[in-house]
This record gives sequence, structure tokens and C-alpha cells, in this order.
Amino acid sequence: MKRILLIFLTAFVLLLGAAPAEAEELSFDEIYSGYSADGLTFSDKTLSLEGGTVTVSGYMAPPLTPTIHFFVLTEVPMSVCPFCSSDADWPDNIIVVKVDDPITALPYDTPITVTGTLEIGSETDEETGFVSQLRIRADSIDS
Repeated sequence: MKRILLIFLTAFVLLLGAAPAEAEELSFDEIYSGYSADGLTFSDKTLSLEGGTVTVSGYMAPPLTPTIHFFVLTEVPMSVCPFCSSDADWPDNIIVVKVDDPITALPYDTPITVTGTLEIGSETDEETGFVSQLRIRADSIDS
């Protein structure tokens, strides 16, 4: 009986350890702590969440093409593209969202919530040349 209980408890502990981590809420006003000579400075919270699962709510900015592999999540609805020419001009109220499978753009004024892995650092999209400083590799997009 003790052996069966031990096996059950071990399996239970292993299942608990295998449970996915809960996503951490991240709002646009928490992403940056200020500016430096190099541009925007990420907050301690943002840096601590790098590689972790986050949830951010906002709006899908109008994309470059109707079917997309990435889009820009904005803090407020934008009827025009907020794309930047370089990461030095990166605005403080947008995040690039990367998706594995192409999706169709949503209306720019539809609120959405994105959950996925937070990526930090300059990256250039090979297809479009778009430069980003902050990205979420989306697991889910809910409207």
C-alpha cells in the first residue's frame, strides 16, 4: 500500500511540475522605464519576463499585407501603420506579434489579447525589413 501511495504521489508531483506556467500580465505602461542615450530603456519587469509567457491587450495595427506572419499590437486603435524605419525610432506603445501560421488582419478598432513568449532585442524581419525591439511569439490571440 505504501508503495502504491508513493508512486501516486510521485506521479502527482511530476504532473504539477509539467503544468504550463501562468502568463504574466504586461501592460504598455509597464514595458519601459524611461529613455537613455540609446533610446527607450526596458523596465525591470519587462527584462525579468524575457523568455517567459506574457499576456498583453491592445489593438492590431493595419498590416503590410492582408495575410500576415506578424503584426503590430498597439496600445490604442490606429487606422494607419505605426511602422518605424529603424529600431532607434521605436515607439513606446507598440509590440510586434509573431505568429507561426498566417492570419487575416482584424479591424484596427477590435480589442485583442495576445498570450505568448516575450522576446527582447533588435530583430529585422527578412521578408519586410521591419525592425523590432520587442516581440511576442503568440500562442493565442483572443478578441
